[in-house]
Amino acid sequence: MAGNDWINSYLEAILDVGEPAIDQQGKKPDAKSKSSLLLRERGRFSPTTYFVEEVITGFDETDLHKSWLKAAATRSPQERNTRLENMCWRIWNLARKKKQIEGDEARRSARKHLEREKGRREATADMSEDLSEGERGDHVSDISAHGESHRGRMPRISSVDVMDAWASQQKEKKLYIVLISLHGLIRGENMELGRDSDTGGQVKYVVELARALASMPGVYRVDLLTRQVSGPDVDWTYGEPAEMLPPRGSEDHELGESSGAYIVRIPFGPRDKYIPKELLWPHIPEFVDGALNHIIQMSKVLGEQIGGGDPVWPIAIHGHYADAGDSAALLSGALNVPMLFTGHSLGRDKLEQSLKQGRLSREEINATYKINRRIEAEELCLDASEIVITSTRQEVEKQWSLYDGFDVILERKLRARIKRNVIPPGMEFNHIVPHDGDIDGELEADEDNPASADPPIWSEIMRFFTNPRKPMILALARPDPKKNITTLVKAFGECRPLRELANLTLILGNREDIEEMSSTNSSVMLSILKLIDKYDLYGHIAYPKHHKQPDVPDIYRLAAKTKGVFINPAYIEPFGLTLIEAAAYGLPIVATNNGGPVDIHRVLDNGILVDPHDQLAIADALLKLVADKQRWAKCRQNGLEKIHLFSWPEHCKTYLSRIASCRPRQPQWQRTDEFENSESDSPGDSLRDIQDISLNLRLSLDGEKLEESGSLDNALESVDNSANSKSKKIQNAVFAWSKGMQDARKAGSTEKADHNNTSNKFPALRRRKHIFVIAVDHDNDADIMGTIKNVFEAASKERTSGSIGFILSTALTISEIHTLLVSGGINATDFDAFICNSGGDLYYPSLNSENHSGLPVEVDSDYHSQIEYRWGGEGLRKTLVRWAASIVEKEGEKDKPVVLEDPQRSTTYCYSFKVENPSLIPPVKELRKLMRIQALRCHVVYCQNGTKVNVIPVLASRAQSLR
Repeated sequence: MAGNDWINSYLEAILDVGEPAIDQQGKKPDAKSKSSLLLRERGRFSPTTYFVEEVITGFDETDLHKSWLKAAATRSPQERNTRLENMCWRIWNLARKKKQIEGDEARRSARKHLEREKGRREATADMSEDLSEGERGDHVSDISAHGESHRGRMPRISSVDVMDAWASQQKEKKLYIVLISLHGLIRGENMELGRDSDTGGQVKYVVELARALASMPGVYRVDLLTRQVSGPDVDWTYGEPAEMLPPRGSEDHELGESSGAYIVRIPFGPRDKYIPKELLWPHIPEFVDGALNHIIQMSKVLGEQIGGGDPVWPIAIHGHYADAGDSAALLSGALNVPMLFTGHSLGRDKLEQSLKQGRLSREEINATYKINRRIEAEELCLDASEIVITSTRQEVEKQWSLYDGFDVILERKLRARIKRNVIPPGMEFNHIVPHDGDIDGELEADEDNPASADPPIWSEIMRFFTNPRKPMILALARPDPKKNITTLVKAFGECRPLRELANLTLILGNREDIEEMSSTNSSVMLSILKLIDKYDLYGHIAYPKHHKQPDVPDIYRLAAKTKGVFINPAYIEPFGLTLIEAAAYGLPIVATNNGGPVDIHRVLDNGILVDPHDQLAIADALLKLVADKQRWAKCRQNGLEKIHLFSWPEHCKTYLSRIASCRPRQPQWQRTDEFENSESDSPGDSLRDIQDISLNLRLSLDGEKLEESGSLDNALESVDNSANSKSKKIQNAVFAWSKGMQDARKAGSTEKADHNNTSNKFPALRRRKHIFVIAVDHDNDADIMGTIKNVFEAASKERTSGSIGFILSTALTISEIHTLLVSGGINATDFDAFICNSGGDLYYPSLNSENHSGLPVEVDSDYHSQIEYRWGGEGLRKTLVRWAASIVEKEGEKDKPVVLEDPQRSTTYCYSFKVENPSLIPPVKELRKLMRIQALRCHVVYCQNGTKVNVIPVLASRAQSLR
């Protein structure tokens, strides 16, 4: 302590008071030798007990300095002497502690290193690795601080040194990562968490993930794509096209012109209002088109900055939740970029839980939550994702196992290469400083030093309590039924010992008036208020109306100061970020045994897990922690010692190592610069025109039988098969478009394209100002030909200028299209492209008849190279043949088969089957399920009024071929 003048002042003051000297052996002075009348006069106060229980744990010199300043400023001699006597004991304890620290420092450092490596293996283990390498894993036995044994299979992962070495190798790389989270109100600061069911933990998670990834070595830029909302019911910041996320702290990260993390808001859906996620499904194709445009432009910009002129494509596209995963699958297919998916609670599990509760029927659940559309999107995500990232083992074993495309046992037998990764969510801990004081010390400090006022939220909470010094049971969640807050209130109200020992604080989002809340949230709030009145909990429970996001750390700190407990009683908790936050502030936890808390508790061992349906178990767990101070202290210590295992750097290292294991992919199609200098031929204009017109046409491209599909093609409105009933409407629509385009196009625009030029994949498309997609799927050729001629006739005046192009999109083969066009007297060169076989093949007109079996077209091999991802090939064809045979045995007769393979119409990327009796074939979802459970990923399409079945790659469709 040499050089600390204030310590010397302590010693001088103690000598002046006449306190006994500290024994040279560091022994504790006998309590009887202390003659201070002031302490004895305090009656029940025992200085020995006080310093053993309270002071020994706090030997920070800064704290001693504060106490000295208080003593020096005290006017009363008696009070001053009492404080100085307390300081004597503190200094003695400090000397003893420092001797122990000097001897234990090396051992603690080594133990900490071992715990960190062990914790990494437990918390960030890949639960499924690459199954083609066989099943691997270690059995780890973990004995908790309370004598409970946690034994489970924990697969091996790379060592810490290997991961650090990999991270250092990435410093020279310039990675571009795209994250997608569509619903909720997303911004970087002052998040409105708890505003509604869509703005919760997922919003905070994706924002912090983007920020943390951008700070990692080797990552140049991270884009978080979400929805742009400009309406009177939300803040203006959600209408900003882009928002930069500044890094936390002072990370040494190389910056560039466009580097860092950004929230990019894509306009789609209603422009002037905020809508819940259940209403976003019809607008996802619009988002995909806008996101595709942004990624292409950004890749070009990054290429000019760091790619040496070559585009820098995303290394991965990561969708969060079903709607974003659906979008990520379409973007992944269009760009040939690996896709990652995180479910954030899954539709099938939500359906199962809702049915168990019995409040709604299956039909009502689907009408309210669009659950069928959500489940199909999640199945598509499993089909298209290279990596599925979860936060818990429970999500893998109990939630994903409900899906057709996710059977762990079957995948082991088939040696499928789907990768399931359990990566615990991360958190930023740099700004958190756990305090060892208590509420009495805080209040005493504020009385002596009014300048250090309590945070405003403290008084807002403590005004509810009759005795604010009691331990605080803290719950922080939305007023949503699945958060199970009413069971917590019942447990607290019916347990008299718990009410006498503790207070209950409920932070349930923000509200102005309960009647203005959503029906679900208001119902929960009213139930809570009724329970408060029933059990007469006034003075024992707090439920403030308002809090801001910056107030949350102060709320945790207040609970820790009172030696309280944090509880999450949700029926199921996907992540449990609040549990990690609470542990970082030194709060023991009581949490549901369903979901993320199981894995968090396995690592931290800082509390008790309970059945959320068991009211008595919840009360008993809370009572054990608030009544047993030793157990409370042990849980607090365990949490603080191991909380670093859930830091963002740890999360991101594991995350990036998983991405590095993906096979590198990027767009196969190439742009040429032949027409780049022409303003009228700008590929950007062409892309924008296609986006504005073709991709947003509400025309059905592929139909499905007896169900509403989740794909883009079948989400659009269906078209009547009768050409006669629709020809007039088509003609009027084309005339209306032509009239608008005539005013917009530049005078004198002429087409100079030479269709003999096959060096460019689509030279004609580059010159078009407008593209018409003729999507037809009629039963007979006459109807198809009639539709084409009606469109051509309506647009005949504009065709002469060369600003209009046509694409024919159909379920027919290219040979059938050629025969059809010849019979109608139409040249193949009248079209710019042909989408055939329900999107399985893409062709461009060519005068070189040797390109495709003598037909005047050229196949797009780049498109095939992208859609072949997970294409089953011959194995899929044989499975489909067996399926057709089973339908024959079940529904038909041998001489009158129901379904037959059609080799003449089948191609390498489209297996076609004839349907003789459409009424006997099962819904498309059954065939899709059959393929998925055998690890065969494909897109099943019933077309031509159910008389034909086309099976194409999972990343192929008519809409995807347009993109």
